Amino acid sequence: MFKTKLLTVLMLMLMCAGSAFAFKPIELGEGKYLQFFYDAQFGYTGRNTGSGVNAEDDTNEFNFRRNRIGFIGTYNEKLSFYVQTEYIEDKNVNPLYVDISDDDSKDFYLLDAQLRYTPFENVDLIAGKFKHSLTRENLEGCFNPLTLDRSFFVYAPFKTSRDKGVGARAEFFDNMVQVRGEIQEGRTGDAADGSPDPGSNLRYTGRMHLSLLDKETGYGYKGTYFGKMKVLTVGASYQYEPDAVYGDVANLADKKDYAAYSYDIFGEFPTAAGTFTLSAAYLNVSFDDAYKGTNPDANSYGQNGERDGYYVKAGYMLPFNVGPGQVQFFGRYDKFDFAKLNGYYDNSVDFIAGGVNYYIDEDKIKLTAQYSKTNFDKEVGQDTNMQDFDTFELYMQVRF
Repeated sequence: MFKTKLLTVLMLMLMCAGSAFAFKPIELGEGKYLQFFYDAQFGYTGRNTGSGVNAEDDTNEFNFRRNRIGFIGTYNEKLSFYVQTEYIEDKNVNPLYVDISDDDSKDFYLLDAQLRYTPFENVDLIAGKFKHSLTRENLEGCFNPLTLDRSFFVYAPFKTSRDKGVGARAEFFDNMVQVRGEIQEGRTGDAADGSPDPGSNLRYTGRMHLSLLDKETGYGYKGTYFGKMKVLTVGASYQYEPDAVYGDVANLADKKDYAAYSYDIFGEFPTAAGTFTLSAAYLNVSFDDAYKGTNPDANSYGQNGERDGYYVKAGYMLPFNVGPGQVQFFGRYDKFDFAKLNGYYDNSVDFIAGGVNYYIDEDKIKLTAQYSKTNFDKEVGQDTNMQDFDTFELYMQVRF
C-alpha cells in the first residue's frame, strides 16, 4: 500500500546500529549536580488517504514525533528540578486527519518546568508545569509506552497533558498505596477568539492506585518493565473544573461544569516463556451535555470534548535476546463514543493496532513498527479526513 515502506525499514535499521551515549552528570558541589539529556523519536508515517486531487491517494511523511532537550538537577537531597523543551515542525499526518498544506509551522516551547520538594520519605511536592493525573496513560512515559504511542482519545480538554499549578504525591503501606492530587490552572479562554471562558476557575485532579505485586512508585509509570518486575496495579482518577464552558456562547449563557473520571489496570508478568503485559482503562469526560445547547462552545465536543470509552492493550516479549536487543510484540484496541464528532452526534471511533518493538539497552534505542486501522461509525460524504483509513508507522527512538 505504501511504496516507501521497505526503503524506510532498511534506512531506520541502519540508523539504529550502534549504542546509546549518556550525558554524564555535572557535579556542582556537595549533593548538587546538573545533567542534560536529549530524547527524540524520528521516523516515517504512511496513510492510505489524504493526498491527490480528491485526497484519496497515499500520504507519506518523515517527521519527529517528539524532539526534546532538557536538564535535571538537585540542590540537595530534598530539592530538585526538571526542565524539558520541545521543538516540533509541521505534521501532515495527524491522529484523525491529514493536512498537506504548505504551512510548515515550527514550534519551540517549554514542555515541563517543575520544582520538586521531598519533605519526607515517599512524599513529593511539585510546583510548576507538569502532567496532570487524570489517566494512567498520560502518566506513562512517552518514551517507554507499550505500543507506538499512548491513546489518541484519553487527553483532557483545554490543557490536554500538562498544566501549571501545584501537586502532591504520597505513598503508604510499604508503597502499596499511592495518592496524588493537583490544583492547576485549567482553562484560560479569551472572548476575542470566539471561545470565552465563563470564569477563571482552577482545575482539581485526584488519583489513587493500589500496587498488589512489585510496587510502581514515583511520579510516572512505564508501559513495560522489560520483564524485570511482576506488576499488578489498579487505579482510579477524577478531575473537575466548575463553569468551564457555555452552552450558549453567543449570549454567554448556560454555564456548564467539566468533570471526568477514569479507571485503569496494568499487569506485567515475566515467565520462563516470555513476559506478558496487559493494560486497560475506561475514561468518561462530561460537560453536562453542553453540546446540546443553543450555541455550544466547540470545546465541549469533538476529539477532546464530551466522550467516553476504553482501551485494551497487550504485549509479549520474547524470553531471549535477538542480536543486541529485546523483541516485543504488541496490540491495542480503543473504542470511544463522542457526543459530536465530524459533524455527527453520537459518533464513535474504533482504533485497532498491532506491531513490534525492538529495544537496545531498554528504551535508550528503540525501533517500533505499527500498523493501525481507524474506523468511524458515521462518515462524512467525500471528505477522506472523516472516513476510515489505515496507517503504517516506523519510528526510531534515541535517548542520550
